[in-house]
Amino acid sequence: MEIVINGQTREARDGQSVLALLEELGLDPGRLALELDGRILKQKLWGETALHPGARLEIVHFVGGG
Repeated sequence: MEIVINGQTREARDGQSVLALLEELGLDPGRLALELDGRILKQKLWGETALHPGARLEIVHFVGGG
């Protein structure tokens, strides 16, 4: 199925969880915030939230420094 991540179309497995997608992308969930279909999705729900065709994800990486 097609989803949109940060404005770019990408293929994902039917029913794939948000957390599984992040792991597939090699992203560290501890350093991310994300929005699904225009709403902030709490990190504790990522493992149980399934993606759907046309889902729109915005992923923000936290960067430390000083």
